[in-house]
Amino acid sequence: MAGVAAEAAAAPRSGGARVFIRRNPTIVIGGALLIVMLILALLAPFIAGDPLHVAPVNRLQPPDLTNLFVAGAMDRFGTDNLGRDVFARTIYGARVSLLVGIAVAFFSTTIGLFVGLAAGYYRALDTIIMRLMDALMAIPGILLAIALVALTRGGVPVVIFAITVPEIPRVVRLVRAVVLTVRERPFIDAAVSVGSRPRKVILRHILPNTLAPLIVQATYVCASAILVEAGLSFLGAGVPPEIPTWGNMIAQSRLFLSRAPWTVFFPGACLAIVVLAINLVGDGLRDRLDPRLARRMR
Repeated sequence: MAGVAAEAAAAPRSGGARVFIRRNPTIVIGGALLIVMLILALLAPFIAGDPLHVAPVNRLQPPDLTNLFVAGAMDRFGTDNLGRDVFARTIYGARVSLLVGIAVAFFSTTIGLFVGLAAGYYRALDTIIMRLMDALMAIPGILLAIALVALTRGGVPVVIFAITVPEIPRVVRLVRAVVLTVRERPFIDAAVSVGSRPRKVILRHILPNTLAPLIVQATYVCASAILVEAGLSFLGAGVPPEIPTWGNMIAQSRLFLSRAPWTVFFPGACLAIVVLAINLVGDGLRDRLDPRLARRMR
């Protein structure tokens, strides 16, 4: 992350924003797409209608993109089989997908970071923690979500928990691998030899070295969580059906695909764009935070 900040700080002296865009096209493109989608999701109450309003008289109306910027128009993306506004449901669906993706990325990386630091630095805990992580990796996220929904009323928190649990072991393995590498370096031996406590060594010397790969991993976890949430909603194991999400929109409209393809196209396109944007940001951050790749790009 320090490489990106230094690049941005040096941009005014070396040509401004154009240089930064030329050297980081994937970060700029992916970030722009994500910002646009995030703004649309935050402004949903102001730019979209009621996603739950049912008007059977207007069912399966084709889209009219000329009304895209007309507030209150129900034919911007067309209507579904119940006459609900596809545009409103798509925009509100972005809220759920982005919330799930960001929350899963935050919780899995935060928990995985501290567990991975403990596993990599303390040899006595390594075997116990990694065997526990192996057991967690054996739990399929979809089956866990189905079981949790069957036991509870379901909802966004349940989906976030069900997706976070299988993602934690992947983060732990990544952090542990970095810690095992950094722990053998001379500056760690020097810190230990002068009497630094393990907590100080971990927080001051080891933790900063894990942040760069962890940030990149967080982007991929976010994209994966959005896809898994869409799959769970498609199967009916995600959030309740009355809450619009891209997954349940596609599931509810799949029977009308040949007659009203827009009911599947628009939520599917938004899902693809968001996942693509997150992966572009992740690839760009990987290129900037890897010193070997960064030198080749200059």
